[in-house]
Amino acid sequence: MRHLNELISVVKSREKRTLAVAYGQDPHTIEAIGEAVADGFINVKITGDETKIKKVAEEKGVDYSQFEIIHQPNEIDAIKTAVNIVRNKEADFLMKGLCNSANYIRVILNKEKGLISPGEIISHTTVLEVPTYHKLMLCADVAVIPHPDLSQKVKMLQYTVRIAHRLGIEMPKAAILAAVEKVTSKLPATIDAAIISKMQQRGQLKGVLVDGPLAMDLAISKESVKIKGIKSEVAGDADIFIFPDINAGNIAYKTLSHLGGASLAAIVTGANVPCILTSRADSDESKFYSILLGALLS
Repeated sequence: MRHLNELISVVKSREKRTLAVAYGQDPHTIEAIGEAVADGFINVKITGDETKIKKVAEEKGVDYSQFEIIHQPNEIDAIKTAVNIVRNKEADFLMKGLCNSANYIRVILNKEKGLISPGEIISHTTVLEVPTYHKLMLCADVAVIPHPDLSQKVKMLQYTVRIAHRLGIEMPKAAILAAVEKVTSKLPATIDAAIISKMQQRGQLKGVLVDGPLAMDLAISKESVKIKGIKSEVAGDADIFIFPDINAGNIAYKTLSHLGGASLAAIVTGANVPCILTSRADSDESKFYSILLGALLS
């Protein structure tokens, strides 16, 4: 798969899934789920203030009768209600609406009533379609883990590889990013990258080709690879981009989205079901593609 709109035909060919939306009373969310339901991709159960949901839907010309609305005007309670719907197997995946991201993640992480299994971590993968790049870019982690350690980066990579496989990328190429391509103790991210690369070479990571540390230009530009004389199966052709921390990842994805004209789909990884997490300012197109990605992965 090289374009996000290819998700449409793939999801349409599968059994319809049910989405639980937490505190879904913002225009972008309602427009996105309205389009997805109208096109026959999903069923929707939505929590939040019923009056506000209906008002926004009417303003945007969305038929709210196609949703099952669960009135829960309190933000935290609305998130908990949506998570319970998923836990009770009344929905296949989860989506964040207008609620605060930290509150959304906190409820998912609850050991007794959340959606996380022992030994797993919550991470985040954004799939970007950038007009100037020749394939989809799967980026982690741009939204959840501030300063991932080595073991967390390995988990992030493994979760993102699974998504790549579901997108039809049989042997994704993963770039473990740093500011430079040389290993140096002055930049700990380069050491983590070198270890992860060696882990793949030794067979500890399956279904992926890994190289690192790689600077961003080496990960995406064959010209940079040629100029710097780097020999790598990954360099210049990466599918997966593992960022050293959330600052680098978040800045990169927002730059590509707002200045680079990228379309995107975003998903929380590591939970028992796909959990959609987009920015409250993301477009309805981004939320729509995220719904399709969640439906594909559920």
